[in-house]
Amino acid sequence: MIVPPFLRPGDTVGVVSPASWFPYEELADGLRILRDDWQLNVIEGDSLRAIDGPFAGSDDLRRADLQRLFDDPTVRAVFAARGGYGCYRIADGLDLTGLEANPKWLIGFSDVTVLLSLLHNHQLVSLHGLMPRQFGDPDRAASLESVRQWLFGEIPAHYTVPVHPLNRIGQASGPLVGGNLTMLSNSIGTPTDVDLDGKILFIEDIDETFFSLDRMLTQFRRGGRLANLAGLVVGQFTDMRGNASLPFGKDANEIIADAVSAYRYPVLFDFPAGHVPFNLALPIGKTVTLQLTTQTAQLVF
Repeated sequence: MIVPPFLRPGDTVGVVSPASWFPYEELADGLRILRDDWQLNVIEGDSLRAIDGPFAGSDDLRRADLQRLFDDPTVRAVFAARGGYGCYRIADGLDLTGLEANPKWLIGFSDVTVLLSLLHNHQLVSLHGLMPRQFGDPDRAASLESVRQWLFGEIPAHYTVPVHPLNRIGQASGPLVGGNLTMLSNSIGTPTDVDLDGKILFIEDIDETFFSLDRMLTQFRRGGRLANLAGLVVGQFTDMRGNASLPFGKDANEIIADAVSAYRYPVLFDFPAGHVPFNLALPIGKTVTLQLTTQTAQLVF
């Protein structure tokens, strides 16, 4: 896997909206932080001001926005301004030749998972982390600092998180893959499907029912996608919805624990990443080590 060069003040980066649209003024704090605090030159994509139904411009416009930045050798990082929905529609038309010749960081999460998976399949490390639309939120200051550290080469030695009662102890190493579970499930059988064997899988999601979570995990289990993991990191499953007429009877973590109960690899629950204010940046594609004991829980870089 290729780790892109780290950023330095004065570097050029791009900001685009490859998925859903949002009011441009909501990006003001994010652009200010990139330009003034991080001292970066920022190219703003046309998609930041475009609207086409729920999308930030047409599929062609959003794809061209990304392609332009991928092909520009002076651009050192590309930030997805927000997620939502839309990356799934443009992933297959992207040409990564320029990106492979001049590797650069891609930063985003949620719907952007499909693009992170695309880069992984081309041997490029990317960053699952906070996006510029949320940079100015004071409740997300620690998440923002996490992104900055990874991009500027101040890589933490490890993340240490509280021990969860459902954790399965053990130690394992492997490339870190994953992101939003719905996007991973929807990518099965497509060019952005990721081989999970020998990998440490990270999953998170938002606004799903407990039945849909169980259905996706059962799909993964039936297809053999959970059997040969090196380890599993369970992030935040936010705003999960029950069914009043037919309660599932288990929460998200319990459903996941059941889905992997037949396997022996280490499992870390309640990792602070996903659709929550405390959203630690994760290097998708980089080899990491999962270390879990009865007293400690660490993801080591």
